[in-house]
Amino acid sequence: MNVMYFAWVRERIGVPSEDVQTTAATVADLVEELRNRENRYAAAFADVSALRVALDQELSDFDAPLAGVREVAFFPPMTGG
Repeated sequence: MNVMYFAWVRERIGVPSEDVQTTAATVADLVEELRNRENRYAAAFADVSALRVALDQELSDFDAPLAGVREVAFFPPMTGG
């Protein structure tokens, strides 16, 4: 699946997106797999309460299943102005 990173998440990880092969059942499982990759992922996902996730361009929760999902996007909460 294509995993995309935005704003400071992208800055910490160092890439805007990547294709990820995963056996994760949920977004939370995917986050745990990514955290365990290396320190830059651990830093980016240290506090998931500061993150939002979208699955196939629809806002979702971290307990959402990944079955059939083609795109996961992680980003900080949006602010208006």
